[in-house]
Amino acid sequence: MAKSAATTAKTIKLEQTGSAIRRHHSQRSTLIGLKLNKIGRTSELPDTPAVRGMILKVHHLVRIVDEK
Repeated sequence: MAKSAATTAKTIKLEQTGSAIRRHHSQRSTLIGLKLNKIGRTSELPDTPAVRGMILKVHHLVRIVDEK
């Protein structure tokens, strides 16, 4: 029997550390896409290339809390 993708999927936990004020609208949209929009909020997302690219775009506003 094969394991389901949900049980073996890796996740990344992010925390927003910087403000979206005075940032380009694409960075604000990226934060919303990462389920973040206020300083101190955390979000747990699947570890995919798309999510990694989004994190790279706003790396100065977020920090990775935990990788599983």
